[in-house]
Amino acid sequence: MKMFKHKHKKLAIATSITFGSLLIIYLGISIYFTNHFSFGTSINCINVGGKTVDEVNKEITSNIKSYTLVLEERDDIKEKLIWKDIGLKYNGDDKVQSLKENENPFYWIIGLFNKKKFNMPEIISFDEELLKKAVNNLSCFNDSNLIEPQNASLKYTENGYEIVESISGNKINKDVLYNHIKQAISTGETKINLESIDCYEKPQYTSNSKEIIDAKDILNKYISSKITYTFGEHKEVLDGSKISDWLKVDKDFKVAIDEEAVENYMNALSRTYDTYGGTRNFTASSGAAIAVSGGNYGWLIDSDKESEYLIGAIKKGTVTTKEPAYAQVALYRGDNDIGNTYVEINLTKQHLWFYKNGNLIVDGDIVTGNANSKHSTPPGTYQLVYKEKDATLTGPNYATPVAFWMPFNGDIGIHDATWRATFGGNIYQTDGSHGCVNAPYNLAESIFSNIDAGAPVICYF
Repeated sequence: MKMFKHKHKKLAIATSITFGSLLIIYLGISIYFTNHFSFGTSINCINVGGKTVDEVNKEITSNIKSYTLVLEERDDIKEKLIWKDIGLKYNGDDKVQSLKENENPFYWIIGLFNKKKFNMPEIISFDEELLKKAVNNLSCFNDSNLIEPQNASLKYTENGYEIVESISGNKINKDVLYNHIKQAISTGETKINLESIDCYEKPQYTSNSKEIIDAKDILNKYISSKITYTFGEHKEVLDGSKISDWLKVDKDFKVAIDEEAVENYMNALSRTYDTYGGTRNFTASSGAAIAVSGGNYGWLIDSDKESEYLIGAIKKGTVTTKEPAYAQVALYRGDNDIGNTYVEINLTKQHLWFYKNGNLIVDGDIVTGNANSKHSTPPGTYQLVYKEKDATLTGPNYATPVAFWMPFNGDIGIHDATWRATFGGNIYQTDGSHGCVNAPYNLAESIFSNIDAGAPVICYF
């Protein structure tokens, strides 16, 4: 029992001595940290643990006088901002002293496990105007070095539309960069990677943008169209190589068809294939080759209607072979759209011939419009509009019944004129009609019985 008490007493004494020693050491260290910052303390990224206020002030001042901020730009370009160029200086003696005074020296041991980081931008100052000037003088803001960001685009190739990748460029948002520079200077950072702070202006659309992918699909659908127009033995093939010239893509990649270009295409087809009102080389009954111009006969494309169809067909990616929509058609397609069934009227000789399927059915003298009263029958190639039995022709101061009425040019037509005793010669010059072709009864009857609407009527001098 006595031995146990003796051992217990010795253990208590040893423990007391150990605790006392540790306490003395702790107090001694605490006294040290009365004038020194605790372990694990940093100010603006500078480790000040174990340093006095004077040492901290000197170190920060020294760091300022060697301070350089490196800007890491694209293409491995680096630029620097130097402390003296921006008027950088230290004015934090009192603030660092105040920070130390607020630190409890007895908590030094906590710093071994819990680091204290103080961000004190107010202890650093710089000249705002000098900084702006230095930033403006950076080469990345030199216009000669500037590469604007460019959106991805669409390019027509023999394989269809393809996406051309966007260009990132090197244009910098100056406000974003300037604010980061001020922050870095205030906190003592020595490097800024411009890519990581996202200060480069970006293209709005890249090759992965939904808008441009959708536009590409639409464009390729449009150019997949193939419309083959037939004009008798002639053909005009409209495919992607031409359609691509009509397609427009706006800045937001909305696709549109140039309607004016479509209309111009239709007008070009009209100029090539329309014969309406054109000049025709005609072999007269006399065997003479004559050129007859004007009139209302011939092929005439309905450009408005066909343009509307074509725009819709392109949007559907249509592949088809067709004739265009016509406002008027002739009887035949080819170099000679008159064919071999027609009425020939020689206004000089005052004579008419009617051919059907190449055979002369009837001919005879006639009387045409009165030349002296400015009612001459106009030359040209016309189309018989219709034929009517027992019609009444009306006009200023007259109403004349006729047995056979065959209009081909407005109110001008072929009809019988039983009130006339003679035809041909020069009658038309003084006693001609109001423009109509007056024919003997039998001549008018023969034509009426054999002709159909749409047949050409050729009038010439």
